[in-house]
Amino acid sequence: MDAMVKSLFRFKPISTIEAGLPMTSSATIMMVDDHPLFRKGLKQLFAMEPSLELVAEASSGEEALELAKQHEPDLILLDLNMRGMDGLDTLRAMRAADVSSRIVILTVSDNNADVVSCIRAGADGYLLKDMEPEDILDQVIQATHGKLAISQRLTEILASALRKPDNSGADTLSTLTSREYQILKLIADGLSNKLIARELDISDATVKVHVKHLLKKLGMRSRVEAAVWMVNQKRPESQDRSH
Repeated sequence: MDAMVKSLFRFKPISTIEAGLPMTSSATIMMVDDHPLFRKGLKQLFAMEPSLELVAEASSGEEALELAKQHEPDLILLDLNMRGMDGLDTLRAMRAADVSSRIVILTVSDNNADVVSCIRAGADGYLLKDMEPEDILDQVIQATHGKLAISQRLTEILASALRKPDNSGADTLSTLTSREYQILKLIADGLSNKLIARELDISDATVKVHVKHLLKKLGMRSRVEAAVWMVNQKRPESQDRSH
């Protein structure tokens, strides 16, 4: 596997300061799972971490969609295998409704197709329930800081699946504005929206708008997919990007 692509999936613990967050800020979390006992366990786990604040929990996709709009949490932990509206359908519905929260799948399924489908539908990570509780907590904290959260044994599956040849890369990049291209490069470097905003001296809201536009132009729903795609493009830096 290409070293640049593989580096996107390495665990990189970062501090609150590095993430561009105030020292006193707490990340708000919503969990979506139809198993009450599992939700209770997560609640106890998050209570151990002062930087996390659980603001809502849902037992179905329909309920989750309404609560996501109401609370606008920083992070949504979403089970995949739920009765009725499953996790993938819920994810797609949230992205279609312009829910901007980071969404991480937390499930028992390590099926390759499930992993790739979720990332391509707009998930910001994919964690397995059989991870050690401390590892889940570490990955959740990482996700709230804008980093990719993914179970270690799934990283190669995801990188390989998303790393496919694309002969139209140069043509696609030419549709991006100069600012969109700058932001895409920083996404590929693993920066969160907050860090991108600080790097470019613009607001978080402006970064979100640019990310939404560039993903639409690329025909993608996920920052992760865009990042992997970007590091595989061969683009001459001397190309004029005056528009």
